Amino acid sequence: MNPLATIGRAFLNFLAAVGRLVIFAGVSISHCVRPPFYPRILIKQIIEIGYYSLPVVGLTTLFSGMVLALQSYTGFARFSAEGAVATVVVLSITRELGPVLAGLMVAGRIGASMAAEIGTMRVTEQIDALTTLSTNPYKYLVAPRILAGIISLPFLVLIGDIIGVFGGYIVGVYKLGFNAGTYLQRTIEFLEPIDVISGLVKAAVFGFLVALMGCYHGYRSGRGAQGVGAATTNAVVSASILILVANYGITTLFFSH
Repeated sequence: MNPLATIGRAFLNFLAAVGRLVIFAGVSISHCVRPPFYPRILIKQIIEIGYYSLPVVGLTTLFSGMVLALQSYTGFARFSAEGAVATVVVLSITRELGPVLAGLMVAGRIGASMAAEIGTMRVTEQIDALTTLSTNPYKYLVAPRILAGIISLPFLVLIGDIIGVFGGYIVGVYKLGFNAGTYLQRTIEFLEPIDVISGLVKAAVFGFLVALMGCYHGYRSGRGAQGVGAATTNAVVSASILILVANYGITTLFFSH
């Protein structure tokens, strides 16, 4: 019975962890929509998440678009379908690569930062001090970060989409020899609003997940430097996994017909 007991214990621990996360998410969302609000903290977090993440997201999507154009061309050349390169680049970037890459980059940069910052506050008892001063930690620390993540990621992804398509255009026109006008025409011709909208919806969900996991693991951080380090690692890993799972779910929702 020992192996069964071990499996059962692990399963119960998993359910308990999911329950804690769901409760934390529910309380955090409720504080996002109820006053009082902290607009200065919200704006600061939007700048931190959105503006300061622009370089890494821009570089990632630029080279992804360039590589995608090269790989698509070498693949389609076998079937004499090189003209589809522009279409594949714009659909791949707007539907999938833009939101997912931006989400993963922000998870690595911001998720870790949030977990480390809030975890350090937990270790140094600053969160307990907030409670003593009648300031709700969820309202002051968690809600602004979650709102900033939901607001910032769609703008980051929109800019990343433009940069990624531009990267594909550079490679297509200046390396592969496509006509610039024809490339742009094919890019615009086959792009539909639902392609961009689905990517922006994904971005908002990914922003929520990144901020939620960063705040959750930081808030429940263990004591000492080791606890903060573990919280940081767990925040990035869990946010990345949830982004990939949510990506499949949202794609199924939009394009299952």
